[in-house]
Amino acid sequence: MTGLRIVPVEGLPEIAEGDDLAALVTAAIELADGDVLVVAQKAVSKAEGRVVALDEIDPSATAQEIAGADGRDPRQVEAILGEARRIVRRRGGLVIAETRHGFVCASAGVDASNAPAPGQLVLLPLDPDTSARRLRERLRELAGRDVGVLITDSFGRAWRQGTTDVAIGAAGVPVLLDLTGERDPVGYELHATVIAVADEIAGAAELVMGKTRGIPAAVVRGLDLQGDGAANDLVMPRERDLFR
Repeated sequence: MTGLRIVPVEGLPEIAEGDDLAALVTAAIELADGDVLVVAQKAVSKAEGRVVALDEIDPSATAQEIAGADGRDPRQVEAILGEARRIVRRRGGLVIAETRHGFVCASAGVDASNAPAPGQLVLLPLDPDTSARRLRERLRELAGRDVGVLITDSFGRAWRQGTTDVAIGAAGVPVLLDLTGERDPVGYELHATVIAVADEIAGAAELVMGKTRGIPAAVVRGLDLQGDGAANDLVMPRERDLFR
């Protein structure tokens, strides 16, 4: 069969700290060489124990000031400040921050949705690229298959409404497709065309995963991709960033 297929990994349980994600995935779906496993960040974060209870957070004066702008929970704001390398923009209690990874996103990736229990927050993995590499190695060990792995999260975009999933961790798959020097059908040479192929895969996989369906992973099949990149390569270098 030719063409691109996106298969949801259904039947996975609620992920808890210490769970073997690779074992859960291989028990739920048969993998093939060349597959790309796309896993929602929150599943990885939960397995790695990147969950914090609001009751354990003592908000600082800065967090209380920011939260007071529009009635947000100062404990959640304190968690955001703790995950942020710096605040890029702020409007009332809404914080756009640069994370320790270099990602610029709302709330430094801190989120209360799909947390294990009420009153808890899920934080980004400490090193999503390393998490993806470990998951890929474990999948090879269990399934004997050479698959790529993407860890994804929802990001907003400048100039565009809504969010889409992007890759924040990658292993065994190129993240950028540089077409510089290629020619289009009429012979024009491309000079600055670089495709964020990992983000395209992430957005496609989200169509079958969703935010409320309880499906934290999908397998993308039929791609012919050669290479191995890191999601950190997708971060815009500061010297080329027109918004900072």
